[in-house]
Amino acid sequence: MAEDVIVQLRGVRKSFNRGTPLETEVLHGIDLTLRRGEFCAVVGPSGSGKSTLLNIVGLLDRPSAGSLHIGSEETTTLDDAALTRLRGHTIGFVFQYHHLITAFTALENVMIPMLGAAGFPSPQMRIRAEQLIDSVGLTPWKDNLAGNISGGQQQRVAIARALAMNPAVLLADEPTGNLDTKSAEAVFALLRRVNQEQGTTVLFVTHNPELARRCDKTIQVVDGLVIDPAAS
Repeated sequence: MAEDVIVQLRGVRKSFNRGTPLETEVLHGIDLTLRRGEFCAVVGPSGSGKSTLLNIVGLLDRPSAGSLHIGSEETTTLDDAALTRLRGHTIGFVFQYHHLITAFTALENVMIPMLGAAGFPSPQMRIRAEQLIDSVGLTPWKDNLAGNISGGQQQRVAIARALAMNPAVLLADEPTGNLDTKSAEAVFALLRRVNQEQGTTVLFVTHNPELARRCDKTIQVVDGLVIDPAAS
């Protein structure tokens, strides 16, 4: 692959309930290439396979057929432990719901991926978490419990947490879907700033056509297929 290619799918299919009368194929042979520093919108009707595609790229689920490269690594032959390591160091996730631990502070939530990787806390982790909290504009709220800050602030904490391991790829599945217009704009602007300043590749699922138009390119998924040739 070219040096700037960070994600490449070729002929990726995904079926659920395989080998049973209820088997259903959701992705029907996806070809897709993402390059370093791209900011890409994924659009399409509900049920078209957008979230399944993100789960495949994020190594949360395995394709039923086809190949998936993350950098130079062909992932479909890796065991679960190797996939977990690669995912933890290469990919960050932001979902529609923030999935913060509400009994932890904002700062503690940002530290969780680093604690998971190292197995023990260190002063460097706290410094890194404080830098990330500052980068999303939440230093005054860093010691607040995550359950005691606004929805927009919670989503910004989730973005800071997703960046804790300095991932090459940031996957965002409807991260503005539950937010008011002002908070949604702030979250989108933050993702764009991360993309531009850090060179992070962002794959951004959205139903908002205005936000999609402001991305570098649009990947349109309909009935489990990428239907725009320019997107792959």
